[in-house]
Amino acid sequence: MAEFDQGTDTPTTVSVPDKPGLEGLEEKYSQLWRSSGTYAFDENTERGSVYSIDTPPPTASGSLHVGHMFSYTQTDVVARYQRMKGKNVFYPLGWDDNGLPTERRVQNYYGVRCDPSKPYVEGYRPPEKPAKNQRDWDVVSRQNFIELCEELAVEDEKVFENLFMTLGLSVDWDRTYRTIDDHSRKVSQLAFLKDLEAGNAYMAEAPTMWDVTFRTAVAQAELEDKERDGAYHRVSFHRHDGGKVWIETTRPELLPSCVALVAHPDDERYQELFGTTVTSPLFGVEVPVKAHELAQPDKGSGIAMICTFGDTTDVTWWRELQLDTRALIGRDGRFARETPEWITADDARERYQRMAGATVFSAQKAVVEMLRETEEMDGDPKKITHPVKFYEKGDKPLEIVTSRQWYIRNGGRDADRRQDLVNRGREIQWHPEFMRSRYENWVEGLNGDWLISRQRFFGVPFPLWYAVDDAGEPDYERPLLPSEDLLPVDPAAQAPTGYDESQRDQPGGFTADPDVLDTWATSSLTPQIATGWAVDSSLHEKTFPMDLRPQGHDIIRTWLFSSVVRAETLASTIPWTNTALSGWILDPDRKKMSKSKGNVVVPDEVLSKHGADAVRYWAASARLGADTAYDEGQMKIGRRLAIKLLNASKFVLMQGVDESSIIGHGATAATVTNGLDRALLAQLGDLVTAATEAFEKYEYARALQLTESFFWRFTDDYVELVKDRAYGARGESEQASVHAALATTLDALLRLFAPFLPFATDEVWSWWRHGSVHRSEWPTTQGWAEVAASGDAEVLDVVGRALSGLRKSKSEAKVKQRTEVASATVAVPSESVPRLHAGLDDLKAAGNARKIDVTESDEDITVTNVELVPGE
Repeated sequence: MAEFDQGTDTPTTVSVPDKPGLEGLEEKYSQLWRSSGTYAFDENTERGSVYSIDTPPPTASGSLHVGHMFSYTQTDVVARYQRMKGKNVFYPLGWDDNGLPTERRVQNYYGVRCDPSKPYVEGYRPPEKPAKNQRDWDVVSRQNFIELCEELAVEDEKVFENLFMTLGLSVDWDRTYRTIDDHSRKVSQLAFLKDLEAGNAYMAEAPTMWDVTFRTAVAQAELEDKERDGAYHRVSFHRHDGGKVWIETTRPELLPSCVALVAHPDDERYQELFGTTVTSPLFGVEVPVKAHELAQPDKGSGIAMICTFGDTTDVTWWRELQLDTRALIGRDGRFARETPEWITADDARERYQRMAGATVFSAQKAVVEMLRETEEMDGDPKKITHPVKFYEKGDKPLEIVTSRQWYIRNGGRDADRRQDLVNRGREIQWHPEFMRSRYENWVEGLNGDWLISRQRFFGVPFPLWYAVDDAGEPDYERPLLPSEDLLPVDPAAQAPTGYDESQRDQPGGFTADPDVLDTWATSSLTPQIATGWAVDSSLHEKTFPMDLRPQGHDIIRTWLFSSVVRAETLASTIPWTNTALSGWILDPDRKKMSKSKGNVVVPDEVLSKHGADAVRYWAASARLGADTAYDEGQMKIGRRLAIKLLNASKFVLMQGVDESSIIGHGATAATVTNGLDRALLAQLGDLVTAATEAFEKYEYARALQLTESFFWRFTDDYVELVKDRAYGARGESEQASVHAALATTLDALLRLFAPFLPFATDEVWSWWRHGSVHRSEWPTTQGWAEVAASGDAEVLDVVGRALSGLRKSKSEAKVKQRTEVASATVAVPSESVPRLHAGLDDLKAAGNARKIDVTESDEDITVTNVELVPGE
């Protein structure tokens, strides 16, 4: 161990381990940072000094994979930079334990399912061993189910927190939140009531995309197309003159829901039919023939049937043409069991009974069979493959079901509001910039408002009740609202003011709104939840609008857009000034990693194998917005870099270098007299400027690349060149010069690497400095800008390449590098001759050369005429 006494205002000793290593650093420093409040936010602040981050809350009911380490590291790198730049960083972390993923995990983990009609059982505990068959699972009340959700979420979050601490996230662990805790529920419910009061939220009974498996409505942003096998069925409708009108459909089972036929107004084939009616096959229902520009003359027969509802185009036609509603598919995905009133003929009613209560699949088979029987279908169905809409978490095609739901206005039906939201997007700085077009394309393509109600058990309940009239009908037009001081409320367990529980669901009493808010309706408020909107006005004013929203580019349409919507409706502002979009992690086959594909990598194994700094190096090497392959080879490079940083730092400090050797801490610019040392500081000054500029543009990957490139030149060239002087072989003045250069460079490198390699850098910092490198300032050239400006950065490159030439000659001669050189010739371009002379003495010492002749060359730097001392 090397120890050097210092004054009381500086570290008392420089203490370097005999064998520095990365092992154990994560546990050591993650605990130290937390107990010391290294990353704590100071509320005694002004908004101008704050940098606040709207950190993505990971889904606590799932499992983390390597993609989380990738994107969260990129955010943390930015947070650490801003903190070192003097910002008071507000960096909370939330846990997204709200909604369907938690429900499903709780069901499978405990072996229970929810039935809201069941009474609450106080102290309920699930079976120790869940039944394998779902039919044998415990059936519990809604309140019991919610308690289990909250219990399991807390346990999952402990695992996640430990992993993120091991990764070195510099979040403020005293400022965590859960998207289902009392605070988040209050903010979410209050925001809804504010939107309701302002007319931004409304209830409507309308066609809704519906997942029959989860029995819930689905918003436009949650849809995804999947290619599925299907078939076109050519079916005849009947004209009054006895003729036939042929349509082609992939959904013949919807014939009893048909409300019209539609063709393009310019299609001459159907001009005479517009304004008339035809009769549907099998069910004999008379329907009008309409004209609409969305009809496609070149698709099928050019005329289509409109059913309520087969797809979103049916909804558009139904709304714009003001057609009847004949919906038959229910929330369970089955056709109505009762024959509808619009089917009147006896034989038609008998035919409907053959499909009554059937699933969509079974109903289609029954209808096709009946069409064949009645010869109403031309030929056999033509097989096709076509895109079908699914809920992103579902495995069955969505249906469109008419239901009463809550919506928030998002510009889907309002061109002015839509343009306002586009303009808000343009107020935000996008990193990378091209991602803004994805936002604008999404907003401009909206065709409906945001459906925010979900028919689930676990979630933030709508804070509403409805008075029930004497006939037992709820009054949906005038909901009963709680006062703000009562929030959060659970209408299913609490009575509204002026009522008691005995009046629940009774004539003359009240009924609770049965639904919960879509998880995005709460997650869209993470800027408000984290900053204390409507709860802590002082904190909110200091942190909102936030400075950064980091997230994946695949949820621009959901999380990012919905957050912009809520900030606009609640505060007429943007929620943050910058958004950083991370890419996907790809497997070796260039496919996106996802749990559903089974190609994810578990973070614990990677961190244990390579260490946190190595994993962070890999993540931070990727640019924002760039999809990146999972690459353990890159992690190995990162680990090598971190180890080299430890060892190079040990060498520097073992020379007798300490804090007082840094220019501005004891040494001065005048201390640096050697041209090679000045060249190093010139390059270091350029690096500090370039890395800072890169970080300001959120180009952290470039900052890392620049710093790493300089570091290897520093260790491989400069350190090797100056060892002789560092040991004092050329006198005190030359030694002081190199010590100042070494100390100043090490100090800057530790700060430059700190956002990327937090564990290794703080370990080295502890060897010779007080406190943590992560509370130090970002490096500048203050104090040594003059010496950097006076240095010729090219000197180090020229001398370094000459040294490489000498080494290469010895390697080719198959002798050891310490073999003495009797003489050698180094040829350099004329403008580099003085540069080589500036470092010639260091070159001789490093190359163990007695004599080096310098000549001019019109070509590149070359080393020739190398004569080795015999016997070496």
